[in-house]
Amino acid sequence: MSIDPSSIPNFGGQPEPQPTGPEGPVVPDQDLVKQLLDQMELKYVVDEEGDLAAPWEQFRTYFMFRGEEEQQIFSVRTFYDRPHGLEDKAKLLEAIDDWNRRTLWPKAYTHTHDDGTVRLIGEASMLVGTGVALEHFVSSTVSWVRASIEFDKWIVEQLGLESELDDSGDDKPDDEG
Repeated sequence: MSIDPSSIPNFGGQPEPQPTGPEGPVVPDQDLVKQLLDQMELKYVVDEEGDLAAPWEQFRTYFMFRGEEEQQIFSVRTFYDRPHGLEDKAKLLEAIDDWNRRTLWPKAYTHTHDDGTVRLIGEASMLVGTGVALEHFVSSTVSWVRASIEFDKWIVEQLGLESELDDSGDDKPDDEG
């Protein structure tokens, strides 16, 4: 499988990717995702569980395969690092409910840690075990990464944290990855 590097968008309004490769369905794997991330010029690491992660200043996006053979799911899951207090959870839920009603992805939800901090998570998934068109896989993955970035900007705006966004450079991958 091969993806044409000139077709990968750079998050600056470029056209959607037009991958080259097999005509029929492919079963994506981690190597294909690595190739896609390289061509998107996104830095990534492989964590201790073997999942790919692309780090940004305020969040990390993971590219994970789960399940067995024909039931395998590909998931792009973003963990937003900005901590929120438990007292803000109702406001967070109201905001992410609005996001979830208006958008297809990522679907956002909260996670409350044992110490009482609340963090946001965004997720999009697709069944890939039976095969998927390469173009669909590439365009979906690119769209999900874009939407994860947009969600972070949107939630900052909704919560009135714009000065934090201006200082952090969220729209660029973290150089530490």
